[in-house]
Amino acid sequence: MALIRLKALGKSYGAVQALRGVDAEIQPGEFAVIVGPSGSGKTTLLRLVAGLELPSSGDIELDGRRATGLPPKDRDMAMVFQHYALYPHMTVRENLGFSLRMRDEDAGRIAARVAEAARLLGLEGELDRHPSELSGGQQQRVAIGRAIVRKPRVFLFDEPLSNLDGGLRAQMRTELKALHRRLGTTSLYVTHDQTEAMAMADRMFVLRDGRIEQSGTPLELYDRPANLFVARFIGLPAINLIPATARNGAAATAQGTALPLPRPLDPGRELLYAFRPEHCALSDTSGIAATVSVVEHMGATVQVYAALGETTVCAISAERRDWRPGQQVLLRPDPRRVHLFDPRSGQPL
Repeated sequence: MALIRLKALGKSYGAVQALRGVDAEIQPGEFAVIVGPSGSGKTTLLRLVAGLELPSSGDIELDGRRATGLPPKDRDMAMVFQHYALYPHMTVRENLGFSLRMRDEDAGRIAARVAEAARLLGLEGELDRHPSELSGGQQQRVAIGRAIVRKPRVFLFDEPLSNLDGGLRAQMRTELKALHRRLGTTSLYVTHDQTEAMAMADRMFVLRDGRIEQSGTPLELYDRPANLFVARFIGLPAINLIPATARNGAAATAQGTALPLPRPLDPGRELLYAFRPEHCALSDTSGIAATVSVVEHMGATVQVYAALGETTVCAISAERRDWRPGQQVLLRPDPRRVHLFDPRSGQPL
């Protein structure tokens, strides 16, 4: 396990600034996830930590020691890539033990490490097969196993599940998290999938345009987003956003409809009235009048999309009622769970 500190880390490619003064700390044994849209700098950050690239500014520390100039082989890290990068002419057994053979490890030690990794990942019956004979999930297990046999201080994952289909992807993220609990190795995981990040992370770092917008536990980011970008990026279905104007200390209006405010604002203040779909009830007696546009039956819940003027609002209900497009519904956001944002700066009000 290792403590990783990133201090004012920056990376430029000519005129393009990929990272801008990133400060972060990943605790020993923590499963930290870097999440953000494409082009936000996630993979660049991971490659800097791995030593595959050098920063343009700032420092990287491992266990309190400066590691910025260390070559990858001296950082005691193992990286799992998006593409499995397995040797097609080698068996699973040979792929798993490859890095240890390159270090001239004892044959008995290699065999023991390979057997241990195969047991952890359920690959005991596949050791004499070649990658072309394996499913995508099995190939990814081999790639992870190749990292495990090295017993590094840090695991680095670069979108390792993005090539898997939905069901297998969900299964693999559960297995990865369980594996982390068994091994306890410091892990830094990159993904653009916020659902994957929420499900796996001990702590998340939301990256945008090379900067960390917010860090914290998944629930901290979900319940208390630092700004509009984080509120929009975290959560599926996406958070509801209604342009509104404060009219008095207790309410705002949106297209003539009154919205209860969680706290007083100056009259005339423009705002975005934000709430999660599960924090909006569908009522028969009182609430904001809207027109149902789409109904999605998800099994345990129903997602009802309704039009409030030009704004579409999503509400999640556990009731199995027969809502239909064109039907009038009454929406009741929970004012205790409402977020208010400035529509221009995106900062909370």
